Formats: sequence, C-alpha cells, structure tokens
Amino acid sequence: MRVLVVKDEGSLAEAIGAGLRRGAITAETARDGREALAKLRHGGYDVVVLDRDLPGLHGDEVCRQVVVQRLLTRVLMLTSPGTVHHRPDAPGLGPGLGADDYLTKPFTHEELLARVLALGRRPRPVPAPVIAHAGVTVDTARGLAARDGRPLALSHTELGVLEVLLRARGAVVSGDELIEEVWEEHTSYRTNAVRVTLGTLRAKLGAPPLIETVPGAGFRMTGGPDGGDGTDG
Repeated sequence: MRVLVVKDEGSLAEAIGAGLRRGAITAETARDGREALAKLRHGGYDVVVLDRDLPGLHGDEVCRQVVVQRLLTRVLMLTSPGTVHHRPDAPGLGPGLGADDYLTKPFTHEELLARVLALGRRPRPVPAPVIAHAGVTVDTARGLAARDGRPLALSHTELGVLEVLLRARGAVVSGDELIEEVWEEHTSYRTNAVRVTLGTLRAKLGAPPLIETVPGAGFRMTGGPDGGDGTDG
C-alpha cells in the first residue's frame, strides 16, 4: 500500500510516515496542499492522510480537488477537536467535502494505522481511459490525442502536459507542478522547458485557444466541458 501524508509540521509528518512504514506501508510526505495535489495527480497513492489545517491551499480545497479531479485515492482527513462531521456512512464525509473518513486530533498511531488499512482495503475505481474537455480528448491507454476529431501529433512531453491540465478540470496547475509530473528530475532547463512546451502545445491545439496563463499562478484549461472524463463510444 502507498500512502501520502500531508502535514505542514515536518517533524510530525515524518513521525506519521515512519510509523506507517513500520507497518510495511510505503509512506511519503508533502508539506502543503499544492505539493500534495501535484503528487496526487501523478497517481499511485492508495490513501492520503490529509491535515485539514494546512497553510496556503487549505485541506478543504485539497479534498475538493481530489473529488473534482477524480483522483483515485482515498482521503483520511485529520481534523481539530470540535469539528462537525457527517456520519461515516454518509455521502460527503469529513466535513462535507468528499473525504472517505476522518480522524480527530490528537490520535494514537494504532488508530491512524487501523483507519489507513481499512481505507486501503476498499477497491479503487478504475480510471477512464479517455479524458475529454472542450472537444479535446486524450486516450491515456494508447497515448493518443485529438481536438474535434482531428488527431494531434504530440510529443511525449506535450501529451503529458495536456493530460495533467485536462485532469485538473479547470483548476490552475503551476509550472513547478508540471515539472514534477511530466519532466525527469535531472531537467536543468526547468522554466524554459515549460514555456517552450506550452508554446508548441498551444500551436498544435489551434484556435480558439484553450490553455490560459494565470499570471503568478500557472496554467489552466478553458472552454466548455464535455462532461468530464469519458470512455470511447
């Protein structure tokens, strides 16, 4: 099982991660909401242990984006005493954001481990092979992209950037997030790589433009949705 622990207090995040690793769980950490979303979009996590009280991008918004972007991970929300929750069997648990379970601080390691293991045993939905938005489709299984039925000859990197932006479903994705998800760690021309790739991708997508630059924040897809993720046929 692979778990992401999101906590702004580094020592506590590492302590939680170390405890999970002693239980034969692969545990990684993120210090804030934006870093967490970048890692979650990359996929592969069975459970995210998400502190609600995060600086910057609040844990509530991270949880909403997990649901909106259909990221395939279960959410265990860590909340402060006195927070009002729904029943564990009610839709939109913890609190009303789409989390799968919640745990009130302070808690014991044994209780956290039990909750994580229970969530990890739940089957995860199978991701749709085709992502669609505003006439653009990406077949993630075959590595093919098209706009309004017109095939797009995209490089591996351009396809990766397009897939990340489509999965964000209109949310802003920063340049650092794109670098982390699409490029290799040893990339030495980070900022220029994003700029050049987005330029060629925009040209290949054609008019009207669909990728918007949000000054000081990043990039997002514009245009009307096609109903989100879908499958062939």
